[in-house]
Amino acid sequence: MKIIALFVMFLLSAQGYAQDATKDPPPSETEDITETVPANSDAANAAAPQLTVLESPFLQSDLELIVGNVQRPNGIVWFEDTIYTVCNGDWTIYKIDDRTGDTITYVFGVRNGNSIVAEATEAGFDLWVPDPDSGALWKVDQRRAAPESVQTDLEAPWGITRLDRDSFLITDTRSNSIMLVPINGAPSTVQSELRAPTGIVRDGNRVYFANGGSARRGIEFFEYAEDGSLSAVQPLVSGVQNTTNILMGADGYLYFSYALGTRGVVGRVYPPNCLVYGCSNQDVEMVVFSDIPAPLAIAVSDDLRLFLHSRFKPEFYWVQLPA
Repeated sequence: MKIIALFVMFLLSAQGYAQDATKDPPPSETEDITETVPANSDAANAAAPQLTVLESPFLQSDLELIVGNVQRPNGIVWFEDTIYTVCNGDWTIYKIDDRTGDTITYVFGVRNGNSIVAEATEAGFDLWVPDPDSGALWKVDQRRAAPESVQTDLEAPWGITRLDRDSFLITDTRSNSIMLVPINGAPSTVQSELRAPTGIVRDGNRVYFANGGSARRGIEFFEYAEDGSLSAVQPLVSGVQNTTNILMGADGYLYFSYALGTRGVVGRVYPPNCLVYGCSNQDVEMVVFSDIPAPLAIAVSDDLRLFLHSRFKPEFYWVQLPA
């Protein structure tokens, strides 16, 4: 066990240089990390509320296994004690019990999906899935009827987050952009010249997104005003490679999956600490250091259970995060 602990400590100290040794190419162009980011000031860190810091990252042996009956799961979302996932092998959304792994076929017709948004409604709930294989945004509700195509004019949509009641923000890895996608109306570009953007999440008036094709640009953000105006893109976290899903936890942390060598890793930052100067990979708190091949898909429940799996393999894992 001492050898394992020393090995993990070595990896943590060397994390900033691991991207040069990786064998897994990012989804788009690869950039060397050539610029450094100033460390956060003591004043900025002191202004943060009291947060729970892990003594060490969770390892593979700490993860609980859930075996669902899905052969090639991709994007996942947690909603009301259930995991929903898209299987790109049979174009099906599956419903999985988050404790037992009991699995049922939910609806057929969505070809693929790297991310899903689940929203409660008066009638039940809606699932929104950007599908890169068909270039569409699909809507599915609790009736389990055939998916409704909301938009069909997208190129390779990846991540999705709700902007307002009438529209979403969706990343597009092929056009290197973020699209404003209304439920009714034509999509438009709101940010461009990105690097294979993947995960995206809104937190108040800020929007965080990952550049899966650039370790240097890792995770960035922009702000939007009520009048619809947007700020310029600014750095949040640099030096994380092959970043895929990102999401906000109920604890105020931004969680994200990335690669360290060929391994799938989950890290987190407290965003206010990174807004002014940006954070480097040395500021990232490693949450899970797994034996699962990257890339990982992740979801977090309301009670801070972190779910993860290597996309296109049937095993799901979870771990309880401290409140």
